[in-house]
Amino acid sequence: MKKIKKSIKITFYLLLILVPLLSVSISPSNAAEGKGVVYFAPVEDAVERGLEKFLERSIETAEENGADYLVLEINTPGGLVQAANNIAKIMRESDVPIIAYVTKHALSAGAYIALNADQIVMKPSTTMGAAAVIDQQGNTAGKKAESAWLADMRASAELHNRDPKYALAMADEDIVLEDLGVGKGELLTLDASQAKKVGYAEAIIDSRNDLLDYLELPDAEIRNIEVSFAETIARYVTHPVVVPILLSIGSIGLVLELYSPGFGIPGILGLSALLLFFFGHMIAGLAGWESLILFVVGIGLIIAEVFVPGGILGIGGILSVLIGIVLAGGSIANILFSILIAIVATIVVSILFLKYFGYNGPLKKIILFDSTSNEKGYISSVTKSELVGQTGTTLTPLRPSGTAIIGEERYDVVTEGNYIGSSRPIKIVKTEGSRIIVREIKEEEN
Repeated sequence: MKKIKKSIKITFYLLLILVPLLSVSISPSNAAEGKGVVYFAPVEDAVERGLEKFLERSIETAEENGADYLVLEINTPGGLVQAANNIAKIMRESDVPIIAYVTKHALSAGAYIALNADQIVMKPSTTMGAAAVIDQQGNTAGKKAESAWLADMRASAELHNRDPKYALAMADEDIVLEDLGVGKGELLTLDASQAKKVGYAEAIIDSRNDLLDYLELPDAEIRNIEVSFAETIARYVTHPVVVPILLSIGSIGLVLELYSPGFGIPGILGLSALLLFFFGHMIAGLAGWESLILFVVGIGLIIAEVFVPGGILGIGGILSVLIGIVLAGGSIANILFSILIAIVATIVVSILFLKYFGYNGPLKKIILFDSTSNEKGYISSVTKSELVGQTGTTLTPLRPSGTAIIGEERYDVVTEGNYIGSSRPIKIVKTEGSRIIVREIKEEEN
């Protein structure tokens, strides 16, 4: 009987625990009610490695929270090919359906990102296309890069059964599409109506609510994924235009610090710019601690070279700094170009600063910068240049040196190489240091 009572009590307590859990599990959720959850993430400004990191987090967030869709609101002029390729790879591996919602422009790398979405929808009066691959100088990239980019554009179009000729026309100006008014030497840019007509947009949608209706989730919960402060810094710092500016400020600031005593504004600006460069690239996932450590060690070796001259520490420090920056830069070609810009800018500024302000830095106590000259008052011996042109008489024969009376003073003199006897008239023609060079005055001169 006691065992039965004990079993009843255990069963009762289990029910007290399980009933609330069961009630929670069977309570209607948004998904059960058909409401659904749709995440929205902005794809704005230039496509760079910071955007890649943000979109990776956005997709992970949507997957972890069981979203029905992730909508990328695109308004970008394009950007780095490498970043666009990485973003496309992340999108293709996503478990959540991705909608590319073009809100203004999806150009260049932006068009490529849109093509990798499961669906493309566009607002009225928006555009997509003009996806030629160019280098940092704004010139068309080499044949190898162009070929690879065209292959990527074709593959992205075919990924969702779109006619690849339009994707290729966006990147290849040799393709002619008379029906869309694209001639030779032009790149295809589709407006919303054209994109829908050729199958590059599933719908033209004016607002988020209309988009939810199109997705058959009119009552879905909208969740916005915002760019964090750290990600904002990373996106700004990894911008292909900002990178050479930061490196230039950093190198110029540190070099100018050598021209002035103490540690002042140039040094603070230089270090801040370089630390910002490393911080942004670490947040973007491009740089690890090893790149920052190499940079710090390199700076230490360069400083050590000031006190332990020889060249080895300085060369090692410069190499360490450059390797650290290259490792943090992601794309070797882009970062090397940025370093080149920084070096040229630093050399130019250093020359101008040295020319107009001179040197008054910490190395002044160690390195001799001054030169001796007569103009600065440095005279190794009395030149007696005031005697040139005066006349006198030899006291002794000059063979070729001897003694002469000049005015009322006796001087040791030397001829130009010829012999002059005693008691002969002479004239001083030149002085070189302590040497007085004379010439005999002929009778015809008298």
